Amino acid sequence: MSSTSDLSDQALGVHELRAAAEAAISDALSGDLKSTASVLAGAGLTALLTDEAAGGLGLRLRDALVVAEAAGALQLRWPLVEQMVLSAALAGTRAGGEMARGERIAAVAWQGSLEEGIAGPARAINMADYLLVRTGEGAALLDRSSLELSEVAVLDPHWPEVWARWADQEPMVVARLDKRQSLALLHSIQLLCAAEVSGAARSALQRTAEHATMRVQFGGPLSARQAVRHQLARMQLRVELMSASIARVASADEFGMDRDSRSALAGVIEHGAFVLERAIHLHGAMGFTWDVPLHGALRAIRALDAAFGTRQALYDLGQRLTEEV
Repeated sequence: MSSTSDLSDQALGVHELRAAAEAAISDALSGDLKSTASVLAGAGLTALLTDEAAGGLGLRLRDALVVAEAAGALQLRWPLVEQMVLSAALAGTRAGGEMARGERIAAVAWQGSLEEGIAGPARAINMADYLLVRTGEGAALLDRSSLELSEVAVLDPHWPEVWARWADQEPMVVARLDKRQSLALLHSIQLLCAAEVSGAARSALQRTAEHATMRVQFGGPLSARQAVRHQLARMQLRVELMSASIARVASADEFGMDRDSRSALAGVIEHGAFVLERAIHLHGAMGFTWDVPLHGALRAIRALDAAFGTRQALYDLGQRLTEEV
């Protein structure tokens, strides 16, 4: 096991933080959801954003972006983003402490609400202890034991979409967030999910470039062919656009206010899917094997696309801009 307890040193630079996060995530990949929580919590990642007074590391969102990108690059199918943000938002509460220490796992529903009696899809909710859902006043953290779950294996049979219902019973509310708190929380989660997708795309591009250099066909490497170089150049452009979009939204606007993270996530999802699809194509049949599991990253991006509702989000943003003009 790699030792990453030195994450508590806030003097860590970007490269050191990424290396420490990658070491911890790599250690956690072979375990189930519960053991993964223990490994990541031991490395300090689940409490990365939690205040030091509440037992966390007290780092900033831009530090969490580095960790989220590493998680995407390594295809961590575990709700690390949700843990980091929720444990910080609920710092000082019992549930927040449990999540920071890796004792409990939380998921976030992108659609539905407490009042509707249904919410989802939520990443890893079938193995989680809590589910955060929207309410008319903000958001509520529900105890999963009081919910009825249903799986829909449409995009990924290994990681099916999971919805929660509570039509015939009153769900157990563990904690509540007001409108301001819930908006800030969703802003952070959306931005960190965008970083995850960016990390997956950058890793796929790097892997594809190496493959094109090493793979020899018809007397020469794939990278010697102009069509392949054009494809790699388009992928690189998309990756750079993703990074620029995330960096822009991570900084405040000219009035010191948070920028709308929905536009960044929607754009990153579109660019990320493009990069992964091209990476699979350039790998040929190997892109669909578990030895080169690019298909897993693409499925994760498409699942996020479906959960987030990218097209509807873009439509809503366009409608708002039209009304403002």
